[in-house]
Amino acid sequence: MRSNQAVAAAGFQGKRELRLQRRKLLLRDLVRDRWMYLMLLPGVLYFIVFKYVPMYGVTMAFQDYKPYLGFFESPWVGFKHFERFFSETHFWTLFRNTIVLALYNLIFFFPLPIVLALMLNELRRERFKRFVQTLIYIPHFVSWVVVVGIFYMLFTTENGIVNELLYRLTGEKIAFLLEKDWFRTMIVSQTIWKEVGWGTVIFLAALAGVDMQQYEAARIDGANRWRQLWHITLPAIRSTIIILLILRLGNFLDSGFEQIFLMITPTNREVSEVFDTYVYTKGMTQAQYSYSAAVGLFKSFIGLILVLGSNWLAKRFGEEGVY
Repeated sequence: MRSNQAVAAAGFQGKRELRLQRRKLLLRDLVRDRWMYLMLLPGVLYFIVFKYVPMYGVTMAFQDYKPYLGFFESPWVGFKHFERFFSETHFWTLFRNTIVLALYNLIFFFPLPIVLALMLNELRRERFKRFVQTLIYIPHFVSWVVVVGIFYMLFTTENGIVNELLYRLTGEKIAFLLEKDWFRTMIVSQTIWKEVGWGTVIFLAALAGVDMQQYEAARIDGANRWRQLWHITLPAIRSTIIILLILRLGNFLDSGFEQIFLMITPTNREVSEVFDTYVYTKGMTQAQYSYSAAVGLFKSFIGLILVLGSNWLAKRFGEEGVY
């Protein structure tokens, strides 16, 4: 009996010493890398304050929230707001508009930064390459208000440059900004012009890490530029493409509130109203806080499912995935 107690005491003492040793190592690492952790602190605080703390507001979607009662005293209503949202006559219109815009961006916008990065990677004149990179990066720093204003100046039927050229060539003008058939084309075009250059940053960084000896060996074996692109370059950035695709699917239903809100007109509302603008209308202008929170939570839940599903598929096919 005493021997068992002695063994247990020795084991407890050993675990205690191991914990103390780990704490000393952790403290030593914190002191050694204190400046690195100090640089990390602003980013961590940002995510805590603006990302994690506001998550408690999700409870509003399950309450009949009253501002004067707050989160703790507002009555709970369960899935009442979700049931109302799914039974709305325009639910499928919102869903269709959001999905179509998301698919347009995924099909037409997502591959373009990859193609552009591959084209820039083939340039050998560094000055010209840097000039092109700077030129295509600049629109990213322009606000959506300015971008939409530029498109209004170009495509308006009243002295717009594009319509003036069309009128001289065909004798007709097209109301690009008013007709619903042109709305999605305009949205995707704006997104491409503004963000395609910035999207090349990560892919160019991935391409910079490709071993140049592989290209030299391929040239010795007689591979032309297309063969090198297909068998060396693309496999080298495949994991980066998959990770960014998974992250993109997480924001699949985020159509971009500011851009679409600025482009909505009474004549194109049938195809322009999406979840983001609907949440703004119900939550901010009509003060239906709980209902708008339920709509936003539904959109986030779909994004979570897409991330989990795409990450599972990526791992199933032998890729790394996000986690």
